Amino acid sequence: MMHILRKATGTFAAPVLALAFSLLITSIILLASGHQPLQAIGQMVDYAAQPNTFVLMLNQTAIYYIVAIAVAVGFRMNLFNIGVEGQYRMGAMAGAVVGGAIDIPAPWHVLAIVATSMVVGAIWAGIAVLLKVFRGVSEIISTIMLNYIAIGVVAYFLQPGRLAEVIQGSNNIGTPPIGESGQVPGIPFPGTNGTIFGLAIVAVVLGVGYWFAVNRTVFGFELRATGASEPAAVVSGVNVRRMAIIVMVISGAIAGFSGLPQLLGASYTYSLDFPSGVAFTAIAIAILGRNHPVGIAFSAFLFAFLTSASQVLELNDVPKEVANITQGVIVLSVVIAYELARRRELVRERKSVSQRLEGSAASTPVGAQS
Repeated sequence: MMHILRKATGTFAAPVLALAFSLLITSIILLASGHQPLQAIGQMVDYAAQPNTFVLMLNQTAIYYIVAIAVAVGFRMNLFNIGVEGQYRMGAMAGAVVGGAIDIPAPWHVLAIVATSMVVGAIWAGIAVLLKVFRGVSEIISTIMLNYIAIGVVAYFLQPGRLAEVIQGSNNIGTPPIGESGQVPGIPFPGTNGTIFGLAIVAVVLGVGYWFAVNRTVFGFELRATGASEPAAVVSGVNVRRMAIIVMVISGAIAGFSGLPQLLGASYTYSLDFPSGVAFTAIAIAILGRNHPVGIAFSAFLFAFLTSASQVLELNDVPKEVANITQGVIVLSVVIAYELARRRELVRERKSVSQRLEGSAASTPVGAQS
């Protein structure tokens, strides 16, 4: 029981301390620039408490959460899928193109878009894992390069005369709009005219499924075993190559899906102003949440709060980049805190083993020792 409590304390202490330290650094920066920290934080909280802002935060949380789960799946096996941004963009654009090109009944229209986005995301992630498995190329390098390739591919096809068209009444460019049968209605939120993305419910289902798969299935056991020690997993009969391919494909499929709540719930087209950079933030969210579905949920909400509520700072002559500084310091602090906690736990375990060995030696009769 004490071991469980000690482990839980170590798990939650690191992010709490990291958050406290980041607020301290942010306060120092605000004071140095001539602003009152408590006043700025109070403005953000008040702005976030407004119904319209809160709806935006919930929608942003759902997107962050889905992408962070995609990252966490790979992290549990020590696979660093840094390419979720490229998979997110490729999946969203492919889904938008297919959704705008077909006109079929509602359920099948949405399913076709979902399937397209997930398959494209999985294929894009599959390129990196195949390079890793069969050529030994680091997935970190390949996924980063694939991000830039994806950005270039999207930019190439997102032009009039190719897969995009000029949106009437604006200078924006986007794919043909998705018909009503391919749209997912939002969930009304009391006290506001805004709605929560209809596909936001998938984030909840995905979190539960992720927890169950990792902790209650053979696949999850092999995933955790490979992440803990690949040589030991190989000895125990785990096909590490096959696991790497499956995990990265699943991660890519989830990342490909992650843009659909926005696409099918608000945008209905993939245009130049479609949200970008979401996946890079999700990597930080997964790290802060320690790849646990509950931890990721709190982290996603925190980052959504900082992203949405920071808009009010600029209206009060406070640079909104302060929120970006806070996010960066949180990530840096939590990485350091986790490493310190890990080293402390190792020292504690060594002392415990040493004490047990000394106790065993002391209790052994002299004649038995000889």
